Amino acid sequence: MNIPFVSFKPMEKELDAELRAAFNRVFDNSWYIDGKEDAAFEESFAGFCNSKYCVGTGNGLDALVLPLKALGIGEGDEVIVPSNTYIATALAVTYVGAKPVFVEPIIDTFNIDPTKIEEKITDKTKAIMPVHLYGQPCDMDPIMEIAKKHNLYVIEDCAQAHGATYKGRVVGSFGDAAGFSFYPGKNLGALGDAGATVTNDEELAKKVRALGNYGSDYKYHHIYKGNNTRLDELQAAFLSAKLPHMDRMNEERRRIANRYLSGINNPLIVLPFVREDVVPVWHIFAVRCEDRARLERYLSDNNIGTNKHYPIPIHMQECYSDLNIKEGQLPIAEEISATELSLPMYYGMTEEEIDYVIEIVNNFK
Repeated sequence: MNIPFVSFKPMEKELDAELRAAFNRVFDNSWYIDGKEDAAFEESFAGFCNSKYCVGTGNGLDALVLPLKALGIGEGDEVIVPSNTYIATALAVTYVGAKPVFVEPIIDTFNIDPTKIEEKITDKTKAIMPVHLYGQPCDMDPIMEIAKKHNLYVIEDCAQAHGATYKGRVVGSFGDAAGFSFYPGKNLGALGDAGATVTNDEELAKKVRALGNYGSDYKYHHIYKGNNTRLDELQAAFLSAKLPHMDRMNEERRRIANRYLSGINNPLIVLPFVREDVVPVWHIFAVRCEDRARLERYLSDNNIGTNKHYPIPIHMQECYSDLNIKEGQLPIAEEISATELSLPMYYGMTEEEIDYVIEIVNNFK
Protein backbone atom coordinates (compact mmCIF):
# COMPACT_ATOMS: atom_id res chain seq x y z
CA MET A 1 0.00 0.00 0.00
CA ASN A 2 1.26 3.47 -0.93
CA ILE A 3 -0.18 6.38 1.07
CA PRO A 4 0.85 9.94 0.16
CA PHE A 5 1.16 12.66 2.76
CA VAL A 6 -1.66 14.50 1.01
CA SER A 7 -3.83 13.91 -2.03
CA PHE A 8 -6.37 16.20 -3.68
CA LYS A 9 -7.69 13.48 -5.95
CA PRO A 10 -10.64 12.16 -3.85
CA MET A 11 -11.98 15.67 -3.25
CA GLU A 12 -11.41 16.82 -6.84
CA LYS A 13 -13.09 13.71 -8.23
CA GLU A 14 -16.13 14.29 -6.01
CA LEU A 15 -16.39 17.99 -6.94
CA ASP A 16 -15.30 17.65 -10.57
CA ALA A 17 -18.57 18.81 -12.12
CA GLU A 18 -18.91 21.78 -9.75
CA LEU A 19 -15.34 22.94 -10.30
CA ARG A 20 -15.65 22.69 -14.07
CA ALA A 21 -18.94 24.56 -13.95
CA ALA A 22 -17.24 27.30 -11.93
CA PHE A 23 -14.49 27.62 -14.55
CA ASN A 24 -16.99 27.74 -17.41
CA ARG A 25 -19.08 30.35 -15.62
CA VAL A 26 -16.09 32.69 -15.26
CA PHE A 27 -14.80 32.00 -18.75
CA ASP A 28 -18.17 32.60 -20.34
CA ASN A 29 -18.63 35.83 -18.38
CA SER A 30 -15.23 37.23 -19.52
CA TRP A 31 -14.78 39.14 -16.25
CA TYR A 32 -11.70 38.12 -14.27
CA ILE A 33 -11.02 40.65 -11.49
CA ASP A 34 -13.32 42.31 -8.94
CA GLY A 35 -16.60 40.87 -10.20
CA LYS A 36 -19.64 39.01 -8.98
CA GLU A 37 -17.78 35.77 -8.22
CA ASP A 38 -15.52 37.57 -5.78
CA ALA A 39 -18.44 39.42 -4.20
CA ALA A 40 -20.45 36.22 -3.80
CA PHE A 41 -17.59 34.31 -2.20
CA GLU A 42 -16.71 37.17 0.15
CA GLU A 43 -20.29 37.31 1.39
CA SER A 44 -20.46 33.54 1.88
CA PHE A 45 -17.08 33.25 3.57
CA ALA A 46 -17.84 36.15 5.93
CA GLY A 47 -20.92 34.23 7.01
CA PHE A 48 -18.90 31.03 7.39
CA CYS A 49 -16.53 32.93 9.72
CA ASN A 50 -19.37 34.60 11.64
CA SER A 51 -17.94 37.95 10.54
CA LYS A 52 -19.56 40.90 8.83
CA TYR A 53 -16.92 41.58 6.20
CA CYS A 54 -14.53 39.62 4.03
CA VAL A 55 -11.96 41.05 1.63
CA GLY A 56 -10.36 38.68 -0.86
CA THR A 57 -6.59 38.88 -1.36
CA GLY A 58 -4.04 37.35 -3.69
CA ASN A 59 -2.63 35.03 -1.01
CA GLY A 60 -2.64 34.27 2.70
CA LEU A 61 0.44 36.36 3.49
CA ASP A 62 -1.20 39.50 2.13
CA ALA A 63 -4.32 38.66 4.15
CA LEU A 64 -2.17 39.29 7.24
CA VAL A 65 -0.09 42.18 5.90
CA LEU A 66 -3.07 44.31 4.88
CA PRO A 67 -4.86 44.45 8.27
CA LEU A 68 -1.57 45.18 10.04
CA LYS A 69 -1.00 48.04 7.62
CA ALA A 70 -4.59 49.21 7.88
CA LEU A 71 -4.33 49.37 11.67
CA GLY A 72 -1.34 51.68 11.37
CA ILE A 73 1.25 49.20 12.60
CA GLY A 74 4.67 49.97 11.18
CA GLU A 75 8.21 51.14 11.77
CA GLY A 76 9.28 50.99 15.42
CA ASP A 77 6.30 48.86 16.51
CA GLU A 78 6.35 45.33 17.86
CA VAL A 79 3.89 42.49 17.29
CA ILE A 80 3.67 39.38 19.47
CA VAL A 81 3.80 36.18 17.38
CA PRO A 82 4.30 32.52 18.34
CA SER A 83 7.83 31.15 18.06
CA ASN A 84 6.41 27.98 16.48
CA THR A 85 4.64 28.82 13.23
CA TYR A 86 5.17 29.09 9.49
CA ILE A 87 7.43 31.98 8.54
CA ALA A 88 4.58 33.89 6.85
CA THR A 89 3.32 35.01 10.27
CA ALA A 90 6.58 36.77 11.04
CA LEU A 91 7.03 38.02 7.47
CA ALA A 92 3.69 39.83 7.63
CA VAL A 93 4.98 41.81 10.60
CA THR A 94 8.30 42.47 8.90
CA TYR A 95 6.67 43.65 5.68
CA VAL A 96 4.92 46.54 7.46
CA GLY A 97 8.20 47.56 9.07
CA ALA A 98 7.44 46.25 12.56
CA LYS A 99 9.39 43.72 14.65
CA PRO A 100 8.09 40.21 15.38
CA VAL A 101 8.49 39.32 19.06
CA PHE A 102 8.38 35.58 19.67
CA VAL A 103 6.44 33.88 22.46
CA GLU A 104 6.88 30.17 23.12
CA PRO A 105 4.06 27.66 22.56
CA ILE A 106 2.43 25.08 24.77
CA ILE A 107 4.26 22.03 23.49
CA ASP A 108 1.24 19.69 23.72
CA THR A 109 -1.00 21.86 21.50
CA PHE A 110 1.77 23.61 19.49
CA ASN A 111 -0.05 26.94 19.98
CA ILE A 112 1.10 30.15 21.67
CA ASP A 113 1.16 30.01 25.49
CA PRO A 114 -1.00 32.88 26.81
CA THR A 115 0.81 32.80 30.17
CA LYS A 116 4.04 33.86 28.45
CA ILE A 117 2.65 36.80 26.47
CA GLU A 118 2.62 39.62 29.03
CA GLU A 119 6.31 39.29 29.84
CA LYS A 120 7.08 40.15 26.21
CA ILE A 121 4.89 43.27 26.05
CA THR A 122 6.69 46.63 25.91
CA ASP A 123 5.66 50.19 25.19
CA LYS A 124 6.32 49.37 21.52
CA THR A 125 3.90 46.45 21.38
CA LYS A 126 0.89 47.18 19.20
CA ALA A 127 -0.71 43.80 18.51
CA ILE A 128 -0.86 40.08 19.20
CA MET A 129 -1.01 37.67 16.28
CA PRO A 130 -2.10 34.23 17.54
CA VAL A 131 -1.85 31.36 15.06
CA HIS A 132 -4.38 28.53 15.12
CA LEU A 133 -1.65 26.15 14.07
CA TYR A 134 -2.38 22.87 12.29
CA GLY A 135 -6.11 23.61 12.63
CA GLN A 136 -6.08 23.64 16.45
CA PRO A 137 -7.64 26.80 17.96
CA CYS A 138 -5.59 28.88 20.37
CA ASP A 139 -6.80 29.57 23.90
CA MET A 140 -8.42 32.85 22.89
CA ASP A 141 -10.08 34.05 26.13
CA PRO A 142 -6.84 34.91 27.97
CA ILE A 143 -5.33 36.30 24.78
CA MET A 144 -8.25 38.68 24.33
CA GLU A 145 -8.12 39.65 28.01
CA ILE A 146 -4.41 40.50 27.72
CA ALA A 147 -5.06 42.51 24.56
CA LYS A 148 -7.84 44.46 26.25
CA LYS A 149 -5.73 45.10 29.36
CA HIS A 150 -2.83 46.48 27.30
CA ASN A 151 -4.92 48.13 24.56
CA LEU A 152 -3.51 45.90 21.82
CA TYR A 153 -4.94 44.81 18.49
CA VAL A 154 -5.49 41.11 17.80
CA ILE A 155 -5.02 39.77 14.28
CA GLU A 156 -5.71 36.04 14.08
CA ASP A 157 -3.68 33.92 11.70
CA CYS A 158 -6.28 31.39 10.55
CA ALA A 159 -4.35 30.12 7.53
CA GLN A 160 -4.71 26.50 8.68
CA ALA A 161 -7.95 26.63 10.63
CA HIS A 162 -10.95 27.24 8.36
CA GLY A 163 -14.03 26.38 10.41
CA ALA A 164 -12.31 25.44 13.69
CA THR A 165 -14.12 26.55 16.83
CA TYR A 166 -13.15 27.65 20.35
CA LYS A 167 -15.89 27.41 22.98
CA GLY A 168 -18.47 27.16 20.21
CA ARG A 169 -17.24 30.23 18.35
CA VAL A 170 -15.49 30.01 14.99
CA VAL A 171 -11.88 31.20 14.79
CA GLY A 172 -11.38 34.44 12.94
CA SER A 173 -14.25 36.12 14.78
CA PHE A 174 -12.37 37.02 17.98
CA GLY A 175 -9.83 39.64 16.99
CA ASP A 176 -9.90 42.95 15.15
CA ALA A 177 -9.22 41.01 11.96
CA ALA A 178 -8.12 37.60 10.74
CA GLY A 179 -6.15 36.35 7.78
CA PHE A 180 -6.93 33.15 5.87
CA SER A 181 -4.94 31.33 3.23
CA PHE A 182 -6.56 29.37 0.41
CA TYR A 183 -3.33 27.82 -0.81
CA PRO A 184 -4.31 24.56 -2.57
CA GLY A 185 -3.23 22.35 0.33
CA LYS A 186 -5.43 24.11 2.88
CA ASN A 187 -8.72 22.61 4.07
CA LEU A 188 -10.45 25.20 1.89
CA GLY A 189 -8.01 25.47 -0.98
CA ALA A 190 -8.14 27.31 -4.28
CA LEU A 191 -6.57 25.97 -7.45
CA GLY A 192 -3.78 28.49 -7.09
CA ASP A 193 -2.82 31.16 -4.56
CA ALA A 194 -5.59 33.06 -2.79
CA GLY A 195 -6.46 34.50 0.62
CA ALA A 196 -8.89 36.65 2.54
CA THR A 197 -9.07 39.04 5.47
CA VAL A 198 -12.20 38.95 7.63
CA THR A 199 -13.33 41.53 10.20
CA ASN A 200 -16.38 42.96 11.92
CA ASP A 201 -15.07 46.51 11.51
CA GLU A 202 -16.54 48.19 8.45
CA GLU A 203 -13.94 50.96 8.25
CA LEU A 204 -11.12 48.47 8.63
CA ALA A 205 -12.58 46.33 5.85
CA LYS A 206 -12.80 49.35 3.55
CA LYS A 207 -9.19 50.28 4.24
CA VAL A 208 -7.97 46.71 3.72
CA ARG A 209 -9.81 46.58 0.39
CA ALA A 210 -8.36 49.90 -0.73
CA LEU A 211 -4.84 48.92 0.35
CA GLY A 212 -5.07 45.73 -1.68
CA ASN A 213 -6.23 47.65 -4.74
CA TYR A 214 -3.31 50.04 -5.25
CA GLY A 215 -4.58 52.15 -2.34
CA SER A 216 -7.63 53.10 -4.39
CA ASP A 217 -11.16 53.58 -3.08
CA TYR A 218 -12.47 54.09 -6.60
CA LYS A 219 -10.92 53.96 -10.06
CA TYR A 220 -7.91 56.24 -10.52
CA HIS A 221 -8.38 57.75 -7.02
CA HIS A 222 -5.64 56.67 -4.60
CA ILE A 223 -5.81 57.53 -0.91
CA TYR A 224 -3.05 55.15 0.28
CA LYS A 225 0.23 53.82 -1.07
CA GLY A 226 -1.24 50.39 -1.55
CA ASN A 227 -0.49 46.99 -3.02
CA ASN A 228 -1.91 44.92 -5.84
CA THR A 229 -3.31 41.82 -4.14
CA ARG A 230 -6.84 40.81 -5.08
CA LEU A 231 -8.77 37.56 -5.17
CA ASP A 232 -9.36 36.87 -8.85
CA GLU A 233 -12.74 35.73 -10.16
CA LEU A 234 -11.61 32.25 -11.13
CA GLN A 235 -10.25 31.36 -7.70
CA ALA A 236 -13.30 32.91 -6.05
CA ALA A 237 -15.54 30.71 -8.19
CA PHE A 238 -13.55 27.58 -7.26
CA LEU A 239 -13.73 28.50 -3.58
CA SER A 240 -17.47 29.10 -3.82
CA ALA A 241 -17.83 25.61 -5.26
CA LYS A 242 -15.93 24.10 -2.35
CA LEU A 243 -17.24 26.17 0.56
CA PRO A 244 -20.66 24.44 0.91
CA HIS A 245 -18.79 21.15 1.46
CA MET A 246 -16.38 22.57 4.03
CA ASP A 247 -18.17 21.47 7.20
CA ARG A 248 -18.65 17.94 5.91
CA MET A 249 -15.05 17.62 4.78
CA ASN A 250 -13.74 19.03 8.06
CA GLU A 251 -15.86 16.48 9.91
CA GLU A 252 -14.23 13.72 7.87
CA ARG A 253 -10.79 15.03 8.84
CA ARG A 254 -11.87 14.93 12.48
CA ARG A 255 -12.97 11.33 12.05
CA ILE A 256 -9.56 10.41 10.64
CA ALA A 257 -7.81 12.29 13.46
CA ASN A 258 -9.93 10.52 16.06
CA ARG A 259 -8.95 7.18 14.53
CA TYR A 260 -5.30 8.18 14.92
CA LEU A 261 -5.81 9.46 18.46
CA SER A 262 -7.57 6.32 19.63
CA GLY A 263 -5.54 3.84 17.57
CA ILE A 264 -1.92 4.98 17.87
CA ASN A 265 -0.53 3.73 21.16
CA ASN A 266 3.20 3.60 20.57
CA PRO A 267 5.05 5.05 23.61
CA LEU A 268 7.70 6.47 21.25
CA ILE A 269 5.08 8.68 19.60
CA VAL A 270 3.68 11.79 21.33
CA LEU A 271 0.18 12.54 20.05
CA PRO A 272 -1.27 16.07 19.88
CA PHE A 273 -3.39 17.19 22.83
CA VAL A 274 -6.92 18.45 22.15
CA ARG A 275 -8.59 20.80 24.62
CA GLU A 276 -12.16 19.92 25.56
CA ASP A 277 -13.44 23.38 24.57
CA VAL A 278 -12.14 23.33 20.98
CA VAL A 279 -13.13 21.63 17.74
CA PRO A 280 -10.06 21.38 15.49
CA VAL A 281 -10.18 20.95 11.72
CA TRP A 282 -6.90 19.00 11.48
CA HIS A 283 -5.17 20.71 8.59
CA ILE A 284 -2.13 18.83 9.88
CA PHE A 285 -1.94 15.81 12.18
CA ALA A 286 1.36 16.46 13.95
CA VAL A 287 3.06 13.97 16.24
CA ARG A 288 6.39 14.19 18.02
CA CYS A 289 9.18 11.64 18.23
CA GLU A 290 12.64 12.02 19.77
CA ASP A 291 14.12 10.01 16.89
CA ARG A 292 12.21 11.85 14.19
CA ALA A 293 14.69 11.06 11.40
CA ARG A 294 14.47 7.32 11.99
CA LEU A 295 10.66 7.44 12.20
CA GLU A 296 10.54 9.43 8.95
CA ARG A 297 12.76 6.87 7.17
CA TYR A 298 10.78 3.96 8.62
CA LEU A 299 7.45 5.36 7.40
CA SER A 300 8.94 6.14 3.99
CA ASP A 301 10.27 2.58 3.73
CA ASN A 302 6.70 1.45 4.39
CA ASN A 303 5.33 3.76 1.66
CA ILE A 304 3.74 6.30 4.02
CA GLY A 305 4.30 9.93 3.14
CA THR A 306 5.12 12.45 5.87
CA ASN A 307 6.20 16.06 6.22
CA LYS A 308 7.99 18.18 8.81
CA HIS A 309 6.31 21.36 10.11
CA TYR A 310 8.70 23.14 10.46
CA PRO A 311 12.28 21.77 10.57
CA ILE A 312 13.99 25.12 11.16
CA PRO A 313 12.36 27.54 13.62
CA ILE A 314 11.93 31.11 12.42
CA HIS A 315 14.48 32.62 14.81
CA MET A 316 17.13 30.24 13.42
CA GLN A 317 16.42 31.15 9.79
CA GLU A 318 19.17 33.14 8.09
CA CYS A 319 16.76 35.88 7.05
CA TYR A 320 16.01 36.64 10.73
CA SER A 321 19.60 36.61 11.95
CA ASP A 322 19.24 40.35 12.50
CA LEU A 323 17.04 39.62 15.53
CA ASN A 324 20.11 38.12 17.26
CA ILE A 325 18.17 35.29 18.90
CA LYS A 326 20.65 32.56 19.69
CA GLU A 327 20.08 28.83 19.63
CA GLY A 328 18.63 27.74 22.96
CA GLN A 329 16.78 30.98 23.69
CA LEU A 330 13.47 29.58 22.40
CA PRO A 331 13.86 25.94 23.44
CA ILE A 332 10.26 24.82 23.01
CA ALA A 333 10.07 25.99 19.40
CA GLU A 334 13.43 24.33 18.78
CA GLU A 335 12.27 21.06 20.35
CA ILE A 336 9.14 21.03 18.20
CA SER A 337 11.17 21.75 15.08
CA ALA A 338 13.46 18.84 15.90
CA THR A 339 10.77 16.28 16.79
CA GLU A 340 7.57 17.08 14.86
CA LEU A 341 6.42 14.82 12.04
CA SER A 342 3.10 15.11 10.21
CA LEU A 343 1.18 11.97 9.26
CA PRO A 344 -1.08 11.62 6.19
CA MET A 345 -4.26 13.67 6.60
CA TYR A 346 -6.63 14.45 3.75
CA TYR A 347 -10.25 14.12 2.77
CA GLY A 348 -10.89 10.79 1.10
CA MET A 349 -8.51 8.53 3.02
CA THR A 350 -9.93 5.01 3.07
CA GLU A 351 -10.40 2.87 6.15
CA GLU A 352 -7.70 0.53 4.89
CA GLU A 353 -5.25 3.42 4.54
CA ILE A 354 -6.01 4.73 8.03
CA ASP A 355 -5.66 1.23 9.49
CA TYR A 356 -2.34 0.79 7.70
CA VAL A 357 -0.90 4.07 9.01
CA ILE A 358 -1.93 3.16 12.57
CA GLU A 359 -0.48 -0.34 12.29
CA ILE A 360 2.84 0.80 10.87
CA VAL A 361 3.23 3.63 13.40
CA ASN A 362 2.46 1.26 16.27
CA ASN A 363 5.10 -1.19 15.00
CA PHE A 364 7.85 1.44 15.10
CA LYS A 365 10.52 0.39 17.61
